[in-house]
Amino acid sequence: MKGLDALAGALLIVGGLNWGLVAVAKFDLVAWIFGEDFGATNAASRIVYALVGLAAVYGISALLARRRSADVGPAATAAR
Repeated sequence: MKGLDALAGALLIVGGLNWGLVAVAKFDLVAWIFGEDFGATNAASRIVYALVGLAAVYGISALLARRRSADVGPAATAAR
């Protein structure tokens, strides 16, 4: 699971940096890596964008799971 967490984290960093560059410098890093102009996509860049989106969904579910376990607390878990 740690490997999946690391991969999701790396993809979220890539996505965050890309959106930051789009906002600040009007530069699409993912499109540039795959030889496209700003805002253009090809199959490879769409795969990267999809993986970043899946990483975000995974991150949200991981945060919600942590929140649920924190709400339960260690005392309730020990009593089970």
